[in-house]
Amino acid sequence: MATALDQLCVNTIRSLSIDAIQQANSGHPGLPLGAAPMAYALWMHVLRHNPANPLWPDRDRFILSAGHGSMLLYSLLFLTGYDLPLDEIKRFRQWDSKTPGHPERDPARGIEITTGPLGQGFAHGVGVAMAERFLAARFNRPGHAIVDHHTYAIAGDGDLMEGVAREAASLAGHLGLGKLIYLYDSNEISLAASTNLTFTEDVAQAFGGYGWHVLGVDGMDVEAVVHALEAAKSVADKPSLIIARTKIGFGSPKAGTHGVHGSPLNADEVLATKRALGYPSEEPFFVPPQALERLRGAVSRGKDLERDWQERFDAYAKKFPDLAAEWTRIMAGKLPEGWDKEIPSFPAGGKPIATRTAGSQAINAIAARVPELIGGSADLNPSTNTALKGAGDFQNPFSANGDRQGAVGGEWGFGGHNLHFGVREHAMAAITSGLSIHGGVVPFAATFLTFSDYMRPSIRLAALMGLPVVYVFTHDSIGVGEDGPTHQPIEHAAALRSIPNLTVIRPADANETASAWRLAMTRRDGPVALLLTRQALPILTGTGDVARGAYVLADADGKPDVILIASGSEVCLAIEAREKLAARKVGARVVSMPSWEMFERQSPEYRDSVLPPGVTARLVIEAGVPLGWHKYAGSAGDVLAIENRFGASAPIKVVMEKLGFTADNVAARAIALIERRRG
Repeated sequence: MATALDQLCVNTIRSLSIDAIQQANSGHPGLPLGAAPMAYALWMHVLRHNPANPLWPDRDRFILSAGHGSMLLYSLLFLTGYDLPLDEIKRFRQWDSKTPGHPERDPARGIEITTGPLGQGFAHGVGVAMAERFLAARFNRPGHAIVDHHTYAIAGDGDLMEGVAREAASLAGHLGLGKLIYLYDSNEISLAASTNLTFTEDVAQAFGGYGWHVLGVDGMDVEAVVHALEAAKSVADKPSLIIARTKIGFGSPKAGTHGVHGSPLNADEVLATKRALGYPSEEPFFVPPQALERLRGAVSRGKDLERDWQERFDAYAKKFPDLAAEWTRIMAGKLPEGWDKEIPSFPAGGKPIATRTAGSQAINAIAARVPELIGGSADLNPSTNTALKGAGDFQNPFSANGDRQGAVGGEWGFGGHNLHFGVREHAMAAITSGLSIHGGVVPFAATFLTFSDYMRPSIRLAALMGLPVVYVFTHDSIGVGEDGPTHQPIEHAAALRSIPNLTVIRPADANETASAWRLAMTRRDGPVALLLTRQALPILTGTGDVARGAYVLADADGKPDVILIASGSEVCLAIEAREKLAARKVGARVVSMPSWEMFERQSPEYRDSVLPPGVTARLVIEAGVPLGWHKYAGSAGDVLAIENRFGASAPIKVVMEKLGFTADNVAARAIALIERRRG
């Protein structure tokens, strides 16, 4: 039963939160004031965590999806003994503090995920829970459960309004993710108004329809919340949504209004709030010793929990030493020895092959040696060629629903490596990030490049968090042909290249594709996007390693008169144009540039060796918008691209010809450049 000390602890969380917001004169006090009781109930009575070792692998995961209420999380972390001192609480929202305006991933301090854009944390949590189930299916043995934890989140009205959350909720219900439990902070207030203006649906009925276990609770009652959480934990075959009725800004003069959602209280209102709560001191950042002692009890409990798990793991390791060694490896993020030995190489001049097809061969060769590889597409496996053959489908083991015809592998359950996201690109991207956040898996997601627009917010967050996720985008240009402009990506490569810390690779042929997969698997500090063709491409002489981002594929005899720079399917056009120019006594260097980002990481000396400053006649060729390419073309160069229009529906050869992507036009543009320079 909740005690007076429990209530003091709850009010300590509230007081510390509004003090930090007041000192910063910036923040969202409403959520910490209203949600503190249920957060306390979760963190102190249910959550299995160890503040002394936040990276303990079998810890429960907690996500504050309503990231605007970040001070709730920071207060909990400080008070329960994580490496987040009070001085950092006092530096809330300041330059280089550990307490930014919205939580930024820092698992060593207990912050599992970057949140803020609403709905994202909700969707990421689904991926976290999927990773737990996948690893449990792979490693647990009867009597030896070394993977057995829950994923919890606090989400708000805004989270539930966002489409990405609903996409993820639908899939989570289908999959029966029973270890996924969300507390819904139902205070009926959004930033701008009461939710009765925009959000009046029956949430319980909606989530019941998704296949969730739904229950309601008074979110201001610690004991009731604990009982609800325990009830949710008892449901093994459904994710749970606990609709917790709360009062935003509880105790403040603005309680129950949208005015307390996104604006700090003033000094007088802070004092009034503390008095209304019966808090023992009006001094800023005062923490009652008895409350701190109770909250810091999480440290000793956490050590006991981890010690118990370690004893169980040691027994497991004695009985299953090979599995234990593999567990240790994957949780350290290390690939197995020889993981890339089976990646194919392709003979130059061989039968043309689409880079999506070459990618399929590469990913399946990797999957045969990397058991932690897991991923899938947004209902496009037959087109993206990303199915892992014989690796099984990740599906709900509790249900026989669904047509098993066409399943990629024989296995049907949480041990399958093939994820079926359905037509849910945005949730797919967020869920894939969640898989990476959990650890122990190497995730990928696939769709057509034009649909990367649906995924962009989640891709941006993956780049911000530095997550090693692989995105496979096929049908990468106007080479899609008859499908027309809705499916022909024009501006998408440029849009992806604009995201900091995202490495974009557009390989020229099958061998560059194989090399791109090697790079994607070894990058650990950020995501990689592979842009692959639907159409078959020649296997060129001299292609291969893309790790430097750009290299000289074919050169002139002596100093080149012109440099032809291209990516992807347009590299073969540059090679053909070089031959035509040679027949006219024009020396051309062909540079394959699959990745701007990798090229920019090279030394100035290397970059100048590929693009000599003294050769200013440069022509870039890419079947997309020219944005960004002028940096490499230079002020005296030219860019053959698609400007001020979309693509068109016609056979690929017709589309390419009509839009100027022919070897003859490349050669003509190159000669015009040279003549202009000479003139």
